[in-house]
Amino acid sequence: MGEASRLNDVARAPAGTAASLSKFAAELQASGALDARGLERGQSVARDSGQRLDAVLIQLGLVSERAVAEALARVCGKAIVGPADYPLSPVLPDRLRPAFLRAARAAPLAHDHAELTLAVVDPLDDFTPAAAARATGLRIKTVLAVPIELEAALARLYSDDATALAETGPAAKDALEDDAERLRDQASEAPVIRLVNQMIARAVETQASDIHVEPFEDRLRVRYRYDGELHEVEAPPFHLAAAIVSRIKIMARLDIAERRLPQDGRIRLAVRGHDVDFRVSTIPSLWGETVVLRVLDRNAVAFDFGRLGLSEAVTERLAQSLKLPNGIVLVTGPTGSGKTTTLYTGLLALNATSRKIVTVEDPIEYHLGGINQIQVRPTIGLSFPSLLRAILRQDPDVIMVGEIRDLETAQIAVQAALTGHLVLSTLHTNSAAATITRLRDMGIEDYLLTAVLRGILAQRLVRRLCTACRSEVPAPASVVDRFGLEARTTRRPLTLWHAAGCPQCRHTGYRGRLAIAEFLMPDQETSRLIYGRASHDEIEASGRAGGMHTMFDAGLDAALAGETTIEELVRSIQADG
Repeated sequence: MGEASRLNDVARAPAGTAASLSKFAAELQASGALDARGLERGQSVARDSGQRLDAVLIQLGLVSERAVAEALARVCGKAIVGPADYPLSPVLPDRLRPAFLRAARAAPLAHDHAELTLAVVDPLDDFTPAAAARATGLRIKTVLAVPIELEAALARLYSDDATALAETGPAAKDALEDDAERLRDQASEAPVIRLVNQMIARAVETQASDIHVEPFEDRLRVRYRYDGELHEVEAPPFHLAAAIVSRIKIMARLDIAERRLPQDGRIRLAVRGHDVDFRVSTIPSLWGETVVLRVLDRNAVAFDFGRLGLSEAVTERLAQSLKLPNGIVLVTGPTGSGKTTTLYTGLLALNATSRKIVTVEDPIEYHLGGINQIQVRPTIGLSFPSLLRAILRQDPDVIMVGEIRDLETAQIAVQAALTGHLVLSTLHTNSAAATITRLRDMGIEDYLLTAVLRGILAQRLVRRLCTACRSEVPAPASVVDRFGLEARTTRRPLTLWHAAGCPQCRHTGYRGRLAIAEFLMPDQETSRLIYGRASHDEIEASGRAGGMHTMFDAGLDAALAGETTIEELVRSIQADG
């Protein structure tokens, strides 16, 4: 079902709903899900378009579907159902047809001899429960559903269309997979389009960072990555695996006939009222092509040091380094530690009419207004070194290099810093001090390092505790002694927080992620140690003496503040040590 069709269904306004919608608007504001300015904008669009307020707010991307559902549930006194509440098989399939349920955006959950429990998206719609009562002869009890979850359940429970589609082709499944044209035709049919759109919309709505589509011998596995960890979700029918992969490749403008080589592409879609980019990667595996979609939703990314979780001390040191006219500032950490987001935040702080900023990236993750961003293309000779040389002739003030991967790139970055440019880049190292050793190993001389290094930020992302379900418990004596917690806080008794788990955090106990970081700003003593080829342990000790707060220290402070757990901190730091 398309977005416009869904919104039209929601926009159907039975008589007497004005009072409920007014209470709904007040409830959204009271819960903090919507501010007065957003409400005013939504009401204005609703008046002009004739649509209902809840539909408009979703379409504009001002509130999520879940926030709308929760507010409606409180106004109407309805319970909200989750993915686990949907049945394993269709309920009363002989009386409630899939076409009716999809059009009405409803799903039967359970029944006895007198009553049927029906999940609905719109609790203000009287027609759907009345029609279901007439069709089944049962009393109807309605509960509220989050649209994306209900659509996923309908796709799983009622695969009639998908089955019919698979049987319409003149060739069998094996022949179909070998025929690119038939795959293209199948991928363009409504059921496959609907399945892929639901998969993508669900990822955006639930704030997943990645979608993994993986074919195996007898099943198709779909997993979403939340807060750095993968979670398996219900997959579409296995016999449509090839068609689903082909549909994603068509959307990303990839060659669906080429299934032997890896391919990379990009998709831009309007999902739930705002544009979202997806970076697509395909790789051939034993049972077909594995596809990963990286969700690049700028609305879900905070380009703000405070919201990223960086401490005030680290933010001040980083800001001080970024104000310098020349030199190199590095952000380090393993893959997925938020390095690019931190660099983008720094670039946006520097972005001004008086500065020319150029980036060289592979790939470009987010488009930044007013900043010249260049995509590396090694296949045609556009490598990091060649682009850096060309950029220096463009008279930039600030250059961002996506990653220093080799000696040639490092040498040009150093040369750019020596000739009056501010260079920002990333490296894969486990600590700020270890970055010195890494650059030495690449072949950069120590005297050059002391001349150009202005600051090194090393960071990790740890999962934030869900504030809705976290529990506070006395800190075990062994943990207090091991990590020296008594010296870190005056609060007594000394307590820590534990992850519990609730529907809001998918029963993981965590919701969102927090950056913990250390910032090494080379002073005279540190520069002397670098020049003397000291080890990274000696350099780190000098940094701490100069006021550097280590990543682990930052993590312990976050655990004591109830933002994360000791277990999560140890897992995150030791996982890449």
